[in-house]
Amino acid sequence: LAKKNILLGSYHSCVLFVLAYFALQVIYARRKYKISPPETTGHPEFERIFRAQVNCSEYFPIFISLLWVAGIFFHQGKGRRMGMLHALAPLAVSHSVFSPRRLGPLYASARLLWLLLGLALAGLLAHFLLP
Repeated sequence: LAKKNILLGSYHSCVLFVLAYFALQVIYARRKYKISPPETTGHPEFERIFRAQVNCSEYFPIFISLLWVAGIFFHQGKGRRMGMLHALAPLAVSHSVFSPRRLGPLYASARLLWLLLGLALAGLLAHFLLP
């Protein structure tokens, strides 16, 4: 099983680095703007970084579940590509939270989750319905 899912496993590890990156960015921003936990408001730059980290953390369980199901039951490569695009979306969102065009990356991220859901469902249906 490990050899079959090496792409998904390696990609999963890369996504964990994105989560760690956002967590470190929040720590650095707290130090820079002198905002101690549990406060979540303060300098606008800190709020942008904090919100990006929270958004990424909120969607991570959904994303990882769909990534693995789509990769195992549909196709590793296609699931990984969709996942890669989705993992880059929080970076785009973090740079656009306070801009007028901030909804574009959010909508793109949501569309990619829906596409991953579609791949996962197609793979599951094919697994159970086809001989």
